[in-house]
Amino acid sequence: MTTPIAADLLIAGATILTLNAERHVIIDGALAIAGDRIVAVGKRATLERTVKAKEVIDGRRFVMTPGFVDGHIHITGDPLTRGFIRGAPGESFDDRLTRWVIPLFRAQTPGDERIAAQCAALSMMRYGTTCFVEAGTVTHLDAVMEGLAETGIRGRVGEWVEGRAYDPAADQAKVSADAIAVLEREIARYPDKVGAKLAAWPILVGHSTNSDDVWRAAKALADDHGLKVTAHMSPHPSDAEWYLEHYGRRPIEHLADLGVLGENLALTHLAHIDRSELDLLLQSGTAAIHCPQAALQGAFGVSRGGLFPEMQAEGGAIMLGTDGVATDILSSARLMGSLFRDARQDETLFPPSMMIELATLRAAAALGMAGSIGSLEVGKKADLVLHDAWLPDWGGAVFDPVTQLAMAAPPGGVHSVWIDGVRVIEAGRATLLDEDKLLADARQAGAALVERLGLPVQTSWPVI
Repeated sequence: MTTPIAADLLIAGATILTLNAERHVIIDGALAIAGDRIVAVGKRATLERTVKAKEVIDGRRFVMTPGFVDGHIHITGDPLTRGFIRGAPGESFDDRLTRWVIPLFRAQTPGDERIAAQCAALSMMRYGTTCFVEAGTVTHLDAVMEGLAETGIRGRVGEWVEGRAYDPAADQAKVSADAIAVLEREIARYPDKVGAKLAAWPILVGHSTNSDDVWRAAKALADDHGLKVTAHMSPHPSDAEWYLEHYGRRPIEHLADLGVLGENLALTHLAHIDRSELDLLLQSGTAAIHCPQAALQGAFGVSRGGLFPEMQAEGGAIMLGTDGVATDILSSARLMGSLFRDARQDETLFPPSMMIELATLRAAAALGMAGSIGSLEVGKKADLVLHDAWLPDWGGAVFDPVTQLAMAAPPGGVHSVWIDGVRVIEAGRATLLDEDKLLADARQAGAALVERLGLPVQTSWPVI
């Protein structure tokens, strides 16, 4: 007699989008978890015979997917002041950053950032995101890591690192050395060791804010420790203009000359790159992170000139990010597909299957994590989502669960989420956090932050 597979949990009867190599969709499927790993996945009838589980959940009303991955999100700053209008009419992108956005980020206390990080994690998990990469604007890293650990989410986080001396009288060598020291300290404090749910990566602000020495140091640390470097680049033409003025070449060309392009670098936005820059990205294996909500709301012009369709068609590594504008990665996938299909008048671009891949396995691969997350396969981490298909948005029956999830499922239709085998969302509510207290604390902290800065509260319509 075959020894049964011991499991802590068996979810039985779900429709499972495995994202395995064959992209199997299992109708009336089942998945078993032991500890933090998937130990069996297949047809319900088979697993009910071969798995002995401590707990069984009826999954018949659900479509199961791997957890989603958000490749770029600001988990501090934005969550506490999301409804605060940042900038005056007619101000440039750079002016809004320096006069409004950056002060809002920099003025946060450790307590503010801890609350903000937990709010961001809660929001992501409620939309099915189980892993994220922070955008590199955290000031109080220890407080953020402490707060994130309580939520149960998986993530890679970096402290705010620039390293360019803006004052001509400043000591550029010292400014760079101080920035590099931050990178070294954070990686030592939060190493990306085997099994680490939270770890620090060398995440740069990017644009024109990092000196060449900082870029090279970040790349060397990534090479030495098996990490990834991420940074913002070229959402607007201003980045290219700055690099052309100071170096006589475009941003990606300059990074290539520095030797920092490669499979362990991911650049966010890239709305304004030319064909030569795209070729350098493709040749080096550098990944691109597209944040469609931010691009459209910020009027980046990505629909006119963005080269993401070419990047995808030529085998480039692409993932999606929400950038803190929102936390629903599935809506980002829909928006990306719609944006480029309309811009190129080609309805075959970014089909539903590609949308789901970009939110799961392709993102995991771009982050170097495909060996542990991104698909529902034996041996991988038990990061998974149950989407409630018994909702009117899904229609009367599930005919093609891939298309229905990608195109029609409500973003708020996530019922349950497991990360590392722990159920962190159940029936749409957090299991590890006191949501009511957290949100009350966030409202208070956000109001106090704006009051401290003295920035004017602006409204679209008169408030009486």
